[in-house]
Amino acid sequence: MSDQGSNKPPPQHAPMSQFDVVENCLQIGGIPLTEVAQRIGKTPFYAYDREVMANKVHTLRKTLPDGIQLHYAMKANPMPAVVQHLADLTDGLDVASAGELRIALATGVSPTCISFAGPGKSDEDLQLAVDSGVIINMESTGEMQRIAALARAGGSRPKVAVRVNPDFELKAAGMKMGSGPKPFGVDAEAVPAMLDTLSKLPLDFMGFHIFSGSQNLRAEAIIEAQSKTFELAFRLAGAAPSPVRWLNIGGGLGVPYFPGELTLPLNDIATHLGLLLRSAADRLPAAEVVLELGRYFTAEAGLYVCEVVDRKVSRGETFLVTNGGLHHHLAASGNFGQVIRKNYPLCLGNRVHSNDMEQVNVVGPLCTPLDLLGHRMTLPVARPGDLIAVYQSGAYGFSASPRGFLSHPEPAQVLL
Repeated sequence: MSDQGSNKPPPQHAPMSQFDVVENCLQIGGIPLTEVAQRIGKTPFYAYDREVMANKVHTLRKTLPDGIQLHYAMKANPMPAVVQHLADLTDGLDVASAGELRIALATGVSPTCISFAGPGKSDEDLQLAVDSGVIINMESTGEMQRIAALARAGGSRPKVAVRVNPDFELKAAGMKMGSGPKPFGVDAEAVPAMLDTLSKLPLDFMGFHIFSGSQNLRAEAIIEAQSKTFELAFRLAGAAPSPVRWLNIGGGLGVPYFPGELTLPLNDIATHLGLLLRSAADRLPAAEVVLELGRYFTAEAGLYVCEVVDRKVSRGETFLVTNGGLHHHLAASGNFGQVIRKNYPLCLGNRVHSNDMEQVNVVGPLCTPLDLLGHRMTLPVARPGDLIAVYQSGAYGFSASPRGFLSHPEPAQVLL
């Protein structure tokens, strides 16, 4: 039903309170944004706040039941300084390439606390994983045989887990990773036969990786998916060649990006997860249970900052033209999985509040109408030199964007 003609106010972004505002200037890492820009010496840039990340981890540890291990999924933000920071705060790391694995190993984390997933691992990926002693999440029987061949050639016994494509999905997930035909993992119904073959190979079976979806803001959906994940693990354990020692239940915890979205409540999830862990203690007594999170730790800790270089009016609408855009932050432009484009929260970082406001479109310098960071957003009246700060930019920003498009300069990155 349409709200057109009603008095219902339009949905608003969740409050962005993770960064202080002092003397009307946004602070990150306790430093005024204008000073950060001066220190870096150029715009655009990404700035990440280590304290915001630490608070996310500490809050989750305080809320969730004892016995759950927290892993950082590096794909969300593989900047080495960020990975090192989160490696010191969490219980392990999850990687998806040889490049990420090298960064993970450089943190000093034990290889037994690193897992490697991905449906198309190269020979280089697998060789490094075998040599390093990390847990390899096997995505197919073919990959299992390739790992076994490397094990025979090197006289080793690699640690492996089966990534399972579950027969259910995480409802209302921003990205569904399970149920139906998927390139990820082994269909749940095919896992017993794979485990039978695995028992005859020189592989050290650890357990299962069951990831049904990500970016979910509905507690009831996460609770349902976690219940089904444990049920599936219990069922598959009956076909395992040895006791399950490792169970990665995926992630799924979302953060609010768009108008109308609210922060995910954790209390009910934590209570239910406690019940599941007690059941697992009886049925999988040797298993370490891992919750794998990426954006949940980093998204809210990051800002993407670009500079207004021009303002213009076209047929009654004001455009702030900046030196940043989709080539640096594909997700904020709406071109990274959004079906209907929605605005990320943003502000005028050097002048957050004002009595003189206007409705504007914030665009980048690229020769495409897709280069849009903010559509009809209300901001203080801006002029060239002002700083646009895009919130929720600590995950899938720098590394997930086409930074070579039109050969503009790359953004800087800094952890504060």
